[in-house]
Amino acid sequence: MFRRFAIALILTAVCLAQDKPQSETVARMEQIVQSYVPGKQFMGSVLVAQNGKILLDKGYGFANLEWQVPNTPTTKFRLGSITKQFTAASILLLEERGKLKVEDQVKKYIPDAPAAWDKITIFHLLTHTSGIPSFTGFPDYETKQAQTMTPQQLVDWFRDKPLEFEPGTKWNYSNSGYVLLGYLIEKISGQSYADFVQQNIFTPLGMKDSGYDSNSALIAHRAAGYSRGKDGNPQNAGFVNMTVPLSAGGLYSTTEDLLRWEEGLFGGKVLKPESLAKMTTPFKEDYAFGLGVTTENGHRIISHNGGIQGFNTALAYFPDDKLVVAVLANLNGPFADQLAAQLGKVAHGEKVVLTSERKEIALSSKTLAQYVGTYELAPTFSIAITLEGDQLMAQATNQRKNPLFAESETLFFLKVVDAQVEFVKNDKGEVTAMILHQNGHDTKGAKK
Repeated sequence: MFRRFAIALILTAVCLAQDKPQSETVARMEQIVQSYVPGKQFMGSVLVAQNGKILLDKGYGFANLEWQVPNTPTTKFRLGSITKQFTAASILLLEERGKLKVEDQVKKYIPDAPAAWDKITIFHLLTHTSGIPSFTGFPDYETKQAQTMTPQQLVDWFRDKPLEFEPGTKWNYSNSGYVLLGYLIEKISGQSYADFVQQNIFTPLGMKDSGYDSNSALIAHRAAGYSRGKDGNPQNAGFVNMTVPLSAGGLYSTTEDLLRWEEGLFGGKVLKPESLAKMTTPFKEDYAFGLGVTTENGHRIISHNGGIQGFNTALAYFPDDKLVVAVLANLNGPFADQLAAQLGKVAHGEKVVLTSERKEIALSSKTLAQYVGTYELAPTFSIAITLEGDQLMAQATNQRKNPLFAESETLFFLKVVDAQVEFVKNDKGEVTAMILHQNGHDTKGAKK
């Protein structure tokens, strides 16, 4: 899958710190990244820059484990869903040129579209509010993801599926919607999606190490992708035919090129101010056009992450301080998201406590037993807490069970991921809720 914009337990912060010497801030950033490297939790490249000045720009681990080729700042990684912001910008470029309007109905450009799509607009596709189901969730996805598919075949795959809701009324992440945007870009511009992005974004911005990925082309300095096997060790990632992700997740880039992109996009080199305002105005669920827009600890964050076979990515921009954090990993796991959140915090002078720095305390089984239950953090996302002997365990929806370790009577932490679980009691001392602290987010869930 090439979607990573979601709540997840094992998945997904700016005045810069002025009270600490910059060297101390950068040293802490390096220490944080290095804490994930020895155990091969993270392999990839990291860049942090502010106002055009690079604070950290390094590669970690290996671009190819078999040949022990190290990652560098110019190593190329599949972006996964970070691709979506380039797709959104392409649509807005076409709008600026009078080729379309985001308010247009999709049917204007696809006359034979199914009747269910009559009310769907380009805006709905951009904001994940079209109701078109994501093909990455289809039962035949595992089979079809290995096949060479044209944009038309991709659209045919989902065009006749029932909508999940009335367009514009709800939000649900849809890779289908973004593939359909790529199809429209090709149909309206007369160019392939790859050529359009190359000619209108990558080349003008000097992004020489970015492009559309291919299973057959020789691409210099491209990282191999890895996943984690059942024994916990890296293994070669599964295959995905790169014709399938298209405009939802098919691009590759480097951390340094992504800095050029952020500086170009937010520096007015890509879109007119009114178009950029459209692109960064959230509609539902803090989602704008190919970007999430949130505020945490007083800092506005414009970001997106990505996940595709062998790669996880995170890109965040803090407009108040022109801070860019880019983390590209060629080993699947939650650590790109975690690192991006932690590095953003350090840049602001906020405290980051690594899992290795937390102090575990012992609690009685009687104390632990009161936390047993299921906590609903979202309509489709819950965490079940169980007690096995004297060990409290947490299991999120569709995820494996992991042990919790007490830091205080009500605050617990995980060791497999940088996340904390805090239990909430009412005036009677009864446990009524939990708060999941992860990646700068605090998500509360009531006990069922």
